[in-house]
Amino acid sequence: MSEIWKNPLAPWRGDAEPQEAPSEAYSDPGEVWRAKRQSHTKLYKVGRLRYYHKWRGHGAKTWTRTRYWPTRRRVLDIRGEYNPKILRREKTIVDKRPIWWLLSFIAIAVAPFLAPKDLQSTLISAGTVFLIYAAINLCWTLILGTAGIFSLATMAVVGAAAYGAASMSVFYGWPWWTLPFVGGGIGFVFGVVIALPATRLDGFYYALLTLGLNELCRVYVVQSRTFGSATGGVYGADSFIPTGASQRVELIIGYFASFALMLSALALFRFVNGKRLGRILRMAPEKREAFAQAVGIDYRTARIQVFIISSVGLGVIGGFYASYFHGASPSLFSFDSVLLGLAMLVIGGLGKAEGAVLGTFIVIVIDKVFLQLGPIRLILVGAIMLGVVLLLKNGLFGIKHQFRDWRDKKKSENRSTRAEKGGEMLPEEATEAGDKDLIYAQRFDKMQRDYLKGVVSEKLVEEHARNPLGQHSEPLERLLLYFRRQPQVDKYAIAVIEPFKAYRIVALSGHRGVAPRVVEEKTYPSEREAYHGVFLRRVQDLLES
Repeated sequence: MSEIWKNPLAPWRGDAEPQEAPSEAYSDPGEVWRAKRQSHTKLYKVGRLRYYHKWRGHGAKTWTRTRYWPTRRRVLDIRGEYNPKILRREKTIVDKRPIWWLLSFIAIAVAPFLAPKDLQSTLISAGTVFLIYAAINLCWTLILGTAGIFSLATMAVVGAAAYGAASMSVFYGWPWWTLPFVGGGIGFVFGVVIALPATRLDGFYYALLTLGLNELCRVYVVQSRTFGSATGGVYGADSFIPTGASQRVELIIGYFASFALMLSALALFRFVNGKRLGRILRMAPEKREAFAQAVGIDYRTARIQVFIISSVGLGVIGGFYASYFHGASPSLFSFDSVLLGLAMLVIGGLGKAEGAVLGTFIVIVIDKVFLQLGPIRLILVGAIMLGVVLLLKNGLFGIKHQFRDWRDKKKSENRSTRAEKGGEMLPEEATEAGDKDLIYAQRFDKMQRDYLKGVVSEKLVEEHARNPLGQHSEPLERLLLYFRRQPQVDKYAIAVIEPFKAYRIVALSGHRGVAPRVVEEKTYPSEREAYHGVFLRRVQDLLES
């Protein structure tokens, strides 16, 4: 049932304006908004915001950052920022890894004194082996992760250095403090020899070559009467452990000497990976050698340098191994040692120092502490390795970044669900829009369109046909105001073909100097009919939107 609309201008204009006119029934525009809120998609909170502890800033004082001597690298990555809510400066620790490293070092240092007495020998021995293998894996991860050379000859370098150093001490009487230097020299020679094929081979073929080299060393020492077949190895080398010391003292000295070895390997990793060589290799990752060469980066030379430096470090570890264990045995070259070392790196994460140490800790605890499990412990190591490969991208220390990527993806999906609200903006547009006001502007525009679609009727069209340019009822006036507020791009207008005789509908370009395009070839005999034709076109576009 139609209602009567009273013209508010009639008392001032008299008979020039109609007193009243039939109008459509009033509908509340708020109904559209309330219905839109009820059709809200159910959302779930995913993850949380990153927590950074904040404390007061430096104020008017000069802010000094502690750095590693003699470099300019900061001990803690502390960021200063201004908090507009509390109107003061704050400091935030962005990178907390140095704190975790320090806590880990403290735990390693006090662990021998906190071990139970009945398990003290087993745990300290396992801890010593863990520290030695952690040092080996820190150098190995430089080769696999930083240099990108898939070499399996790590244990061959360590074993050759241990045999060479032990032979010098047993046959020529060299003291224990010279053995790491002897091992470093042997590691340098092996590094140069093994690095030469890396200039021509890569990937799977290079891995087979280095694995064959490791097996060749094992066969040689097993069949050699001097190194293995007669005595089962080379034993009797000089050691840094004092003669006549008790078993507990020997274990403690060996433990802390291995701890110092691991710290030295960690310093080598930081020096190579965090300096120029590491930055060059991160700038030109694998499969981009041509790009690296084009911008002036000698990518291959940097890889070879990292390989040789790591081989020298592995040789020093081999010399330490010979000094601590009083010799060397063919078990250093065994395929089991290669696979366990590879499992340590895969579980922890390639290319990360913390991953190499954590993976070594997990494998050594399973292999050396839980001896009562028997062969099942090796199956357990293999199961952990398989699970890490299948479920994680880069070992255990890749969980954090993998979880953040998944969380950001889910948050983006939820934001897009909230932002698009039924189709006024595509989800990818909503999440990538820099000005979020555009989202709400388009949301409000869609609400208007939903409301105005319900207003359009045959009576409204007839009312506009009777009087396109006069005073209109409230629903028609609201509809015309919406049409007038539209942007100039593709906005309909009237072009005069012949004054007072022929009119045509065109669409404005919205750009200065660009002529409007003709929408249809139909001509209208009067201006009123042309205005009504524009109105019908706008109504049609509204209903189809």
